[in-house]
Amino acid sequence: MENEGAKEAILVQPRGWLLLLALLAGNVALALGPWLVRLADTGPVSAGFWRLFLALPFLALFARVSGQALSGIPRRTLVFVAIGSLAFGLDLASWHVGIEMTRLGNATLFGNAGSIVMLFWGFIIARSLPKGMEWTAIIFALAGAAILMGRSAEISTATLIGDLFCLTAGLLYAVYLINLQGARQTIGGWSLLVWVSIFACPLLLTIALVKGEPVWPTDWTPILVLFVSSQLVGQGLLVFSMRHFPPLVIGLALLTQPAVAALIGYQVFGEILTPLDIAGMALLGSALVLARVSRRVAR
Repeated sequence: MENEGAKEAILVQPRGWLLLLALLAGNVALALGPWLVRLADTGPVSAGFWRLFLALPFLALFARVSGQALSGIPRRTLVFVAIGSLAFGLDLASWHVGIEMTRLGNATLFGNAGSIVMLFWGFIIARSLPKGMEWTAIIFALAGAAILMGRSAEISTATLIGDLFCLTAGLLYAVYLINLQGARQTIGGWSLLVWVSIFACPLLLTIALVKGEPVWPTDWTPILVLFVSSQLVGQGLLVFSMRHFPPLVIGLALLTQPAVAALIGYQVFGEILTPLDIAGMALLGSALVLARVSRRVAR
C-alpha cells in the first residue's frame, strides 16, 4: 500500500509530469506500429522479424550500459523465457497479419486483450470468482468485443477474420507474460528483451518464409521507423516509466494507443467510425483499464 501511495505521489511532483509524458509518448510510439506495418513492402510477419532483429544490438547495448547480465541465467528460467518468447513471436505474427485485414483501432484494442486474459489468470491462481469491478471489466469486454466484431462482420468477412487474428495475438501475449513472470524478478528488463528477441526472431523469419512473404524490403524507411518507434522508443519509454505509476494511470495511458491508431486509420485509410464503433471501443477500452487495475498478477 505504501508503494502504491508513493507511485500516486509522483504525479504531483515536477518530475512526475516528465515521467507521465514519457509514459504517454511510449504508448503513442507503439500506436504507430500498425500503420508502419501496412506501409512496409515486406510481408506483415517479415516486418515483425525486422522490428526485433534490428533492435537486438541496441537492446544489448542498453543492457550492458545498465549493468544487466546477458549470461549466467539459470537453465530453468531460460526455458520459461524461451516458451514465452515463442508465444511472443506467434503473437507478433498473428497481430501483424490481423493489422492488414481489419481497422487499426480494432487491431490495437484486440491486440491488447492480454490484460483481460491476465485478469482471468488471476482468478485461476487465487481460485476465486470475480468480484465487483472485475465483473464490470468482464461484461464491458464481452459487450465491446461483440459490438466491434459485429461491425466488422457487417463490413466484410475479411475484417472479422482480422479481428480474430488480433484477438488471438492478445491471448498469445498473455501466455508470453505468464511465462516471463518469474524471469522478470531475476533478469533486468533490457536483458530480458534481448533474450526474447533471440528466441522470437528465428520463429518469425521461419513463418515469413513458409508463408512465402517478401522478406527483404526495397524501401527501408517504414521498417526502420517501425523498429525505432516500437522497439526502441515505445518499449524503452514504457520500461523506463511504467514502474513509477499505479495500474490505473498505466491503464488509462494504454487507451492512447487505440485512439491514435483509430485517428491514423481515419486520416490515412479512410476507416470511418460510427457511433456504435466508438461505443464498442469505449467499452472494450474501459475493460482494459479495469482489468489492469483489478489484475492480481503483475505485468
